[in-house]
Amino acid sequence: MNEITKAAGVSKGTVYAYFPSKEALFEALIREDRRAQAERICTFDIEDHDVAKVLRDFGTNLMAAMSRPGAMAHLRTVIAAAAKFPAIGRAFYEAGPRFGVGRLAAYLERQVAAGHLAIDDVQRAAFHFIELCQAKHMKQMLFCVVERPDAEELRRSINAAVDVFMAAYGPRRG
Repeated sequence: MNEITKAAGVSKGTVYAYFPSKEALFEALIREDRRAQAERICTFDIEDHDVAKVLRDFGTNLMAAMSRPGAMAHLRTVIAAAAKFPAIGRAFYEAGPRFGVGRLAAYLERQVAAGHLAIDDVQRAAFHFIELCQAKHMKQMLFCVVERPDAEELRRSINAAVDVFMAAYGPRRG
């Protein structure tokens, strides 16, 4: 709280006039931070029908954000706090992962309508793609096996995620 009030140039009383507790302030900070990051990562041109390229770019941006310095420490903090303060976990999830899935699902829905993909449940498919991008690397970073994935290995993993996704959800032939 001292660092926040000093950075904002206000007193603790002023902060508590807007936020009833440290947890509520933390929740608001998480919601704003995740939303801003998700907005940067989850920008899709629904008219771009090169689905593989769009997914590759999104996967690359997603994993770059997840592997930036401090990202895993932030995630670990939220995970630790969520058991005692579920609203903090929900804020992180809603403003980050759920927001991203919604944006990706909207893009996928447009590509289904245009005949470029064959997907019955675009929400589930969006989750599938995000999980494919995170495969291997997320847990390695979360458990401090590696600080950042090797760039070439990450590129191969994203390409594989796109290949698997397109094999599962590409347009049906004949």
